[in-house]
Amino acid sequence: MAEKRDLYEVLGVDKNADEATLKKAYRKLAKKYHPDVNPGDKDAEQKFKEATNAYAILSDAEKRRQYDQFGHAAFENGGAGEGGFGGFDFSGADMGDIFGDLFGDLFGGGRRRTRNGPMKGANLRARVNITFEEAVFGCEKELEITLKDVCTTCDGSGAKPGTQPVTCPKCNGEGQIVYTQQSMFGMVRNVQTCPECGGTGKVIKEKCTNCRGTGYTSSRKKIQVSVPPGIDNGQSIRIRDKGEPGRNGGPRGDLLVEVTVARHPIFQRQDTNIFSTAPITYAQAALGGEVRISTVDGDVMYEVKPGTQTDTRIRLKGKGVPSLRNKNLRGDHYVTLVVQVPTKLNEAAKEALRQFDAACGNRSAEPHTHTEKKKKSFMDKIKESFEE
Repeated sequence: MAEKRDLYEVLGVDKNADEATLKKAYRKLAKKYHPDVNPGDKDAEQKFKEATNAYAILSDAEKRRQYDQFGHAAFENGGAGEGGFGGFDFSGADMGDIFGDLFGDLFGGGRRRTRNGPMKGANLRARVNITFEEAVFGCEKELEITLKDVCTTCDGSGAKPGTQPVTCPKCNGEGQIVYTQQSMFGMVRNVQTCPECGGTGKVIKEKCTNCRGTGYTSSRKKIQVSVPPGIDNGQSIRIRDKGEPGRNGGPRGDLLVEVTVARHPIFQRQDTNIFSTAPITYAQAALGGEVRISTVDGDVMYEVKPGTQTDTRIRLKGKGVPSLRNKNLRGDHYVTLVVQVPTKLNEAAKEALRQFDAACGNRSAEPHTHTEKKKKSFMDKIKESFEE
């Protein structure tokens, strides 16, 4: 027979652990190894039984004293108890409360809690589309959404004027129903929301005709949205108190507006920096000079250095996107210069390039017409040799 483990070790607590620490440790293990969470897992079932047995002993002051003095021997050979779960009697342990909590966590119940206090309303979500420039500099947008308001006919009670909601007969106004059931651990207490009143503790006999008993009416409303400079695609703007109405005097929820930024044909964004490319001519790259570059602030002139190579990256400081935290701080604009090779040249331009290439010491720049003449002369000589 395998040697039994120390009960404190089973729960993972110190020997001086108080009742709250024991309960917290057991709940954690019970939720992890409960048979309903691990169906068919014999190892998990055994660990669950072991933890339950440990808690049952250590949560009882007298039995814990006996265990501390005699160890497991205190409960063997007809000791403190025979029978029950795992050869131990749980009658002295407060298992009903902890199993009620446990089953509530596992199956949607939980501790009893009232729903009659003030509750904040749910948040609403909407979406707004803006351009790249609007995201950089901010803008004002108008949304039209459906909002709920407290019914003016019944003042939000949902009951017909002249009548009032009555206490729910099923839960006696508690909003929850407590019931017990027999399980392998004994009697287990569980809690569920009252199905009759939905947890409000009140039922409406005669409904308001204006809101049909909901206590709210809906209408389309226009909402102004201030989009801050520097907002990025997918980020949201929170507008306070424009969500669902609260319950029992609770505050309204908020409206969360998600921003969708359109793609730009030239610019790309990364954090607060902007990236783009700009074409320059072969002459500008070789000789240097001013080139026109497009930015979100408009076109700017930039002095290109002589001998600039294609894919050279330049930095335009402060021409990026403002920071959301401080609109006076802006990122930078990085521009990649791309040398454009001409595809259509007239004869004068071709000759000028040949002369330029020859001046650089490149023999391949010899006029193409001369090459053709040499080839023609050579072919003529071959023909002549055959003719002879």
